[in-house]
Amino acid sequence: MIKRLLILTLMLNLVLHASAYVERNLLQQQADIDRLKEVLVLNQEWVPYPAYADRSGWDAFLGTFKEDYIRRGEKYLNYQWQVVRATDYLAFERTGNRQIMENPFDANNRAIAALLMAELAEGKGRFTDQLINGVFHSCEMTSWALAAHIIVQPSHRSLPSYDYPVIDLVSGDLGGLLAWVHYFMRESFDQTDPEISRRLRHELKTRILDPYVNNDSFWWMGRNYNGRMLNNWNPWCNSNALMCFMLLENDRDALARAVYLTMDSVDKFLNYIKADGACEEGPSYWGHAAGKTLDYLELLALATGGQVNIFHEPMIRAMGEYISRSYVGNGWVVNFADASARGEGNAPLIFRFGKAVDSDELKGFAALMRKPDAAAPDNGRDIFRTLASITIGKELAEATPEHKSQPFTWYAETEFCYLTTPQGLFLAAKGGYNDESHNHNDAGTCSVWINSTPVLIDAGVGTYTRQTFSSERYSIWTMQSNWHNLPLINGIAQKYGKKYKATNVKARKNYFEADISTAYPAEAGIKKWIRSYKVSGKQATISDAFELEKATAPNVVNFLTWGDIDTSRPGVVGIRINGVEARLTYDATRFTLSTETKELTDVRLSKVWGNTICRLSFTDRGQNEKGNYTFKLLY
Repeated sequence: MIKRLLILTLMLNLVLHASAYVERNLLQQQADIDRLKEVLVLNQEWVPYPAYADRSGWDAFLGTFKEDYIRRGEKYLNYQWQVVRATDYLAFERTGNRQIMENPFDANNRAIAALLMAELAEGKGRFTDQLINGVFHSCEMTSWALAAHIIVQPSHRSLPSYDYPVIDLVSGDLGGLLAWVHYFMRESFDQTDPEISRRLRHELKTRILDPYVNNDSFWWMGRNYNGRMLNNWNPWCNSNALMCFMLLENDRDALARAVYLTMDSVDKFLNYIKADGACEEGPSYWGHAAGKTLDYLELLALATGGQVNIFHEPMIRAMGEYISRSYVGNGWVVNFADASARGEGNAPLIFRFGKAVDSDELKGFAALMRKPDAAAPDNGRDIFRTLASITIGKELAEATPEHKSQPFTWYAETEFCYLTTPQGLFLAAKGGYNDESHNHNDAGTCSVWINSTPVLIDAGVGTYTRQTFSSERYSIWTMQSNWHNLPLINGIAQKYGKKYKATNVKARKNYFEADISTAYPAEAGIKKWIRSYKVSGKQATISDAFELEKATAPNVVNFLTWGDIDTSRPGVVGIRINGVEARLTYDATRFTLSTETKELTDVRLSKVWGNTICRLSFTDRGQNEKGNYTFKLLY
């Protein structure tokens, strides 16, 4: 049973099929292996940072941040390195809890990063012994991968096998971090004992370099998955692998082979995602999908002396600008899929992207996201991003903050649509299909904000557990269409699967429509269900035009909201949220209205919405095979 569950988990979490796959191969068009051999920069001469011994170089590079990094490192001088026990790994399959294993592991990794930055800042050896403790502690672990991800090993269990190194998001991150430790601290470590660097180099080779080249079964590589779904794992893992090779491998032929393998793999991701640049995983994953693509492409340009560079491609620019287009205001974002409705963005990362693709939109947005009293950048175990953030710190601080919501943004391939009005209305709608990465059954849904305050909402997703990425995923209420702003038709909700999708999707300024009948199973008996959205001034109109084969149960149209709800007046729902007052009007002769308060016991949801949200359910008083519904949200 456990093995079957874990295999199902893997299938769902990791990937099935995409709706389209275009052989762009943008990277491989830039260079083949022979060309790589000509342009590769060897012996870490590409590294743009000072050597550890270059004290004046580090003082200049860190500037006013120097003392911040030293103080952070001092907190770990007496840190007790935490043991991740065997039962912590087993807890994932026994209880579904991921954090039991992940929390102590993450704490150790953060300690290593903080100690490295402190030693680079101070340069007196005060943090070196504790850094050595962290390095050796990590080397003694059986695996650097998470329990939730280790199940790709042959046993399909969550206790790591000693002879099957798994490259996942975290093992890659730790590999990248330790590769930087090896690069910066090797000579210093050797003064203590050469065995430290020798052991670290061995573990990096065994856990990252060798399996990357020799094991093509990792789903995220895409080597055997042409046309299948790839998500943020691909650029995330590949950027870490590339970084390790660039920091550790100086044989030209071996390095060229490895770099080309990463290019082939990332091309699979760029072939899978849509050319419109939208992140189907939502803004919460932009930093891992588009953001890690940026990291990868920057590293690749460094490795090749700028000879392999695709930042000029319109698709890459669009990938970057998705994050600014999806920002509504006051910390709220368009949150389709497993994304939170709140997210202000990583300002240095956004600025780096804007600089790479020459986007004033991204630079201005990054400046807006930058906190005036910004502390020294800290990306935890992602030391590359910490260093890269420092590099552009001065430029970011001098940039002019600016963000404007566009009147009409249409991602024609991903089928995301954003409609706004000068009066402060922002409506986001989607078509798509119910097998997207981090999918919710939500084809045709919408969210609406008034003056940057969410009124009709997408709840988002709770804390990840084993259930989240298993065959039980759609038993979770946040994943179901009847907990989105969608109809329950003939008593039946949307279903998961590639074939359940919106069709005949159309969008233009102020208007969006889609036939969502094909997002429901055949037993719903739908001939046609056109869901449309129209915005004008201070009003959003939500309409349904439908035709059923047979009416077997009353239709129910659901909307999610929060705040203070007043249903005392027939035909009008009053909604008051943080000073914003809105009215949702409906035909009281056509519908009966019921409300359901959903208690939010998951902190990942409650920190966004508070203790509760409300579902408004409008139930048709009759059972009609054909008809029209209209709801208006105005203020």
